Amino acid sequence: MNRQIRQLAGGLMLCYVVLFATLNYWQVGQEEQLNANLENTRAVRREFDKPRGPIVTADGVVVAESVDTTDPDAAFDRVRRYPTGSLFSDVTGYFTLSFGSTQVEREYGDVLTGETAEQQVRALGDLLSGEVDNSGTVQLTLRHDLQQVARFALGGQTGSVVVIDVRTGAVEAMFSNPAYDPSTFVGQPFDEAQAAIVALQDAPGNPLLAGGYQERFMPGSTFKVITTGIGLEAGVLDVGREFARESEWVPPQTDDPIENYRGSVCGGALPEVFRRSCNIPFAQTAVELGPQRMEAGLREWGIGEALPIPLPRPAASTFGDTDDLDQRLPLLAIRGFGQNEVQMVPLHMAMVAATVANGGRMMVPHVVDRTLDHQGRTLVETDPEVWKEPISASTAALMTELMTGVTEGEGGTAASVSLDGGVRFAAKTGTAELGLIGDPDRVHAWMIAFAPLEQPRYAVAAVLTDLTSTQADAATGGRVAGPVVKSVLDFLLTGPGAGP
Repeated sequence: MNRQIRQLAGGLMLCYVVLFATLNYWQVGQEEQLNANLENTRAVRREFDKPRGPIVTADGVVVAESVDTTDPDAAFDRVRRYPTGSLFSDVTGYFTLSFGSTQVEREYGDVLTGETAEQQVRALGDLLSGEVDNSGTVQLTLRHDLQQVARFALGGQTGSVVVIDVRTGAVEAMFSNPAYDPSTFVGQPFDEAQAAIVALQDAPGNPLLAGGYQERFMPGSTFKVITTGIGLEAGVLDVGREFARESEWVPPQTDDPIENYRGSVCGGALPEVFRRSCNIPFAQTAVELGPQRMEAGLREWGIGEALPIPLPRPAASTFGDTDDLDQRLPLLAIRGFGQNEVQMVPLHMAMVAATVANGGRMMVPHVVDRTLDHQGRTLVETDPEVWKEPISASTAALMTELMTGVTEGEGGTAASVSLDGGVRFAAKTGTAELGLIGDPDRVHAWMIAFAPLEQPRYAVAAVLTDLTSTQADAATGGRVAGPVVKSVLDFLLTGPGAGP
């Protein structure tokens, strides 16, 4: 009998050990994988039963909040609401039971529900007193008034507008078309919400992606800012460098010539070819730099790296496939002026303009100014941080002169764009010819800029995508993207947005 009892006890002990190990494996070892599983909604259900704090703009407008439900049959006491509709969805994202969460709702969910360690410690006294709402607030760097201007300036056209603070990297506006309204599926019955999500997934233009930082587009001549910066730093370019005045040039390893825009004759010293946006000089510069120096310079500008913005799935700008590029010099030449496989993220192009304005320092972009606890006390405040320093201060000063020539010089591609009150600014335009078979007139139109010139504060990138540009009706960067940039800068510098 004792032997049987010992065997039973040993078996029970073994079962306990196996159960203990299994529970630890799933609850501890596999916690991250289980929480990431889209079919596991237990964590989200727990969050739905908790108070969830608001997301607020820099100028005090609530863009996401939880409100008490009025439906007595509802599964939860609260529902998430997005009062500004599609205006901030690229940044706030959404918080749902069935489809998870995105953007700020995802990255700062622990703050919003009061689950950070600091919030838990601060809440000890509240818990003892019976207070259970430990939710926090996320305050954005984006401004509601400026975001409205960016949307209005796009005028329903497909594209993106990004505005950042030159000195800090704070994103003050980031709006893209097409956009989506989280209210069309958040808090709706499952079948209706699923139908809305599927429709958005199938819609042209990828509205569920944040175009400002999750998409990338061929940059055209705005990329010449980067090629120029690399050339100046490498000693291949200087302000006195002269380029032949010609309409076409044949790069090595081919007999197919490269032309300037619309076959125009273009050349001269660096300031002239930059402000007139000649293609050939920048193709020649890229070839003279060669693949190794070009690639090294691109890395200095952050090309090939995901942008360090603290939001989910940021895109990386790309120069295209660089394998055996020394055997494909014609492609290197074409990419030197932003064509072929070159693609840039709109936020990254705003950062490029800001780098020139900021003496060569490229700041880490951020969309959250600070997080606060339930009592309104600051938890974490974002400090400005340098990400890259691709050019020296002296090179940045020279490039500021070159970009000023674009807006003020004879033949400058943005000379037709002037800011209210005579405010001076620096810019670079771009018209990216997509080269689509059957649709050769399809282009993206760009402008990047910073202002005011004497003491730069704001950098802007505007891109309007998939336009038709013909000889009779050219959709160039200066003509199409220029008015968008003007609207934004006028509002910020001399308009209603110029207040403290």
